[in-house]
Amino acid sequence: TNLENHYTDMQDIEFTIQKGRLWMLQTRVGKRNGSAAIKMAVDMVDEGMIDKNTALLRVKPEQLDELLHPMIDPESEKTAAVLAKGLPAGPGGAKGRLTFTADDAESWHQNGENVILIREETSPEDVHGMHAAEAILTAKGGMTSHAALVARGWGKCCIVGCSDLHINLTKKEVHVGDTMLQEGDWITMNGTKGTIYEGQLNLIPADPDTHEEYKDLMAWADKMRTLKVRTNAETPADAAQAIQFGAEGIGLCRTEHMFFDEERILAVRKMILADNEADRRSAVMELLPYQKNDFKGILKTMEGKPVTIRLLDPPLHEFMTLMDEQVQELADHVGLEKSKVEKRISELHELNPMLGHRGCRLGVAYPEITEMQARAILEAAAELTQENISVLPEIMIPLVGIVTEFQDQEKIVRSIAQAVLKESGVSFDYLVGTMIELPRACLTADEIAEHAEFFSFGTNDLTQTTYGFSRDDIGSFLPDYLERNILPQDPFQSLDVSGVGKLVSMAVKYGRGVNSSLKIGICGEHGGDPASIHFCKENGLDYVSCSPFRVPIARLAAAQAEL
Repeated sequence: TNLENHYTDMQDIEFTIQKGRLWMLQTRVGKRNGSAAIKMAVDMVDEGMIDKNTALLRVKPEQLDELLHPMIDPESEKTAAVLAKGLPAGPGGAKGRLTFTADDAESWHQNGENVILIREETSPEDVHGMHAAEAILTAKGGMTSHAALVARGWGKCCIVGCSDLHINLTKKEVHVGDTMLQEGDWITMNGTKGTIYEGQLNLIPADPDTHEEYKDLMAWADKMRTLKVRTNAETPADAAQAIQFGAEGIGLCRTEHMFFDEERILAVRKMILADNEADRRSAVMELLPYQKNDFKGILKTMEGKPVTIRLLDPPLHEFMTLMDEQVQELADHVGLEKSKVEKRISELHELNPMLGHRGCRLGVAYPEITEMQARAILEAAAELTQENISVLPEIMIPLVGIVTEFQDQEKIVRSIAQAVLKESGVSFDYLVGTMIELPRACLTADEIAEHAEFFSFGTNDLTQTTYGFSRDDIGSFLPDYLERNILPQDPFQSLDVSGVGKLVSMAVKYGRGVNSSLKIGICGEHGGDPASIHFCKENGLDYVSCSPFRVPIARLAAAQAEL
């Protein structure tokens, strides 16, 4: 106790007894898990040994993961046989039986089985199976691949880029070295470490709600921080979960995820196949009631809090990934010959789609998409205002690199807003801004800020376009780069301050130079990374936005950035 009082921290003491005398050999700060770190920090404040600021610094933000996710029992992990390793894309532990397709994962889950979905890589059409699975495992992809982003958003265990996995989808089996696993075999995953084990290991359940010290610590963090913390969310359920974790708004609502429902995807495909504006507009307008309903649900859940909604971003080919029999079905449904549908699909093929026809470029080519989405957002806001529900929609135009692109799309949004406000007879505040995710947008931020009301840094794509790294293919060379110290860390996980960070700082300086009231945030995966949050605070950003389960981590990191 004397040593603990002297050092004001728990001590790990080494001693020996020789000839009846006690000799103290060494004392050092004792190791502790996340739950213990929080309890000790709060207890020591209660006992008057340390102040609240010191307590906030005693807990590593990532230690909160242990309270928010089930974890593998460390004792059972010590003796477990490691099957393979990959990138730790979604934290926590999970165990389940292997399934190889999204449909199988869903049907096994409906029969009461715990399943793990294993894929080469996932696509938006796998989402139903990913939702049903306890965890997701992919052979390809990096920390910002589709699987990683979706899993983190849901707080689901996920390991990606596990190149040792050789998947045979036809036989529904996977080979790892000399080991062969089949559908239905059990594995356990540690998404925090990126380790996969054969068989079933014990899990310790998550239980933050009963942890009083956790609540105390987070209350102190909220009093200390000035940086706001928002969440990335696409559904009212995600938004509600994030509010429970302390989110103060939505920093990124991706609209494309709403299009993959069976009824909606048909309207999207009809729009893509239309060969004239009238047919395209007719198909797009079929989506209006669905989109309006989606936005209404999210705005209502986030009542009074800002909600940043990004207009359609991905290239259109992502909505046209079809098997041969699906092509025939689609052709029959829209009354076209199969060859015409196949021709249109081949026309959508791009050599480099992530730098191709996507983001605001879609809105420029097909203004009716921007019109429909703007109307859906603004009509949802108007209807909620009529119900006396406070709303604050922020419409975000993606992938702007030229100020005239922004002006083109902003003009459409403002025109629709005028019409909706007139039709509804109500008034509410709304903002139009852009995602800053291209180096040219950073270099010309002063031009863009003369028209935009907010900037949101999309640091996933900004990192990709600054480095010239494909975030989906980085898994093939990143381990070598880390091992040989070419990179100190994965730049998609922790912001590259000397390169990408310089562009961010420049954009903030240029933007605020012409528009001092410019609201600025960050909504890439870096929004939940403690080191990146420190950078955001130092550079005068207003908020960070991250997946719901990283909100508490961001709140604590934002408090530590003040100390």
